[in-house]
Amino acid sequence: MFAVLSTARKVWSLVTMTVAAAALSGCEPVATSRAPAVASGEAVQVALLLPSGSAGDDVLARSLQQAAELAVRDLSGAKITLRVYDAGAGAGSGAAAANRAVAEGAKIILGPVYAETANAAGLAVASKGVNVLSFSNNTDIAGGNVFVLGPTFQNTANRLVGYGATQGKRNILIVHENNPAGNLGSRAIANAARKSSVQVAGTVGYDFSQQGVMQTVPGIVAQQRATGANAVFFTADTAGALPLLTQLLPEQGLSNVTAQFVGLTRWDLPSATLALPGVQGGWFAMPDPGLTNQFNARYQQAYGQPPHPIAGLAYDGIAAIGALVRSGRKDALSRAALTQGSGFAGVNGVFRLLPDGSNERGLAVATIRNNQVVVIDAAPRSFGGTGL
Repeated sequence: MFAVLSTARKVWSLVTMTVAAAALSGCEPVATSRAPAVASGEAVQVALLLPSGSAGDDVLARSLQQAAELAVRDLSGAKITLRVYDAGAGAGSGAAAANRAVAEGAKIILGPVYAETANAAGLAVASKGVNVLSFSNNTDIAGGNVFVLGPTFQNTANRLVGYGATQGKRNILIVHENNPAGNLGSRAIANAARKSSVQVAGTVGYDFSQQGVMQTVPGIVAQQRATGANAVFFTADTAGALPLLTQLLPEQGLSNVTAQFVGLTRWDLPSATLALPGVQGGWFAMPDPGLTNQFNARYQQAYGQPPHPIAGLAYDGIAAIGALVRSGRKDALSRAALTQGSGFAGVNGVFRLLPDGSNERGLAVATIRNNQVVVIDAAPRSFGGTGL
């Protein structure tokens, strides 16, 4: 079951994005207070940096490009010229693509996908004041002139812990893999707990293997009983330990009846997961399903196939840039403009870019009942604050 993770990591994996951070220490993009000026009424050139190097990358790149082109066609009151560049899958190719794009007139960069490539792209053009809206979800590269558009652990943890607190789930047990993704997820949950005045009853780690999970299950059960935790928060995903954990824990007396199961990852993907007995009644977060379905249908109609799961990020990036350009401000592509409080309307819901380079997305809280996804707390449709 754990082998699935390695075969899927080039498609879209939080593990991929976080593992890459080990090679990025000390390579922080530089903050800049300036950005290329935008003249009123002019067409703004946007560089779209896409991955290459494997069949999976080619599929992903095509879907991202098509979503971006769909967004450009949907723009009203803003002129954008989209130019596409091959960013490869490494630091050198990412930096070269970014430099070439800016030399050819790009005023902002959308992409690339992988953390190392995006980090290098940001470093390459920081001195020119050009901001990079990457498709990564790795917050270790965020900051300075680099923003991450991908869904982050911290945003998901904040949403779920905050919702749980309103439902009386104020004593939580964190269960995580002993690997970079699991450790990052555990820290995100703990941070969210502090913000919501929720108590962390304990933290249980396990080796990322089937044997590691099986050996740890009795300890998870014992710690829940000893602490009285009324929620168990898992960092595991459906391609990793989640199916086994949610099978073995109920067999030893710990289920959603005993303590609320909560997941940091999507429990509805793949759809076969919905039939697992152990996930019934569990909570997880997801983008606004109504808006997501609308985008998927429009993309399918336009291109004759469904979009890649992260294609919506490319649409969101263009939509945000278009909204800023439409304002007519010379500094429309500056950090201050990008991080305005009210954010933007995306195809998966509202989102906003934060000053630290990460993002906040409006997420729904869902559960699984009778093998079906049921939204129990709708995604917000707006943020507080000033701006658009």
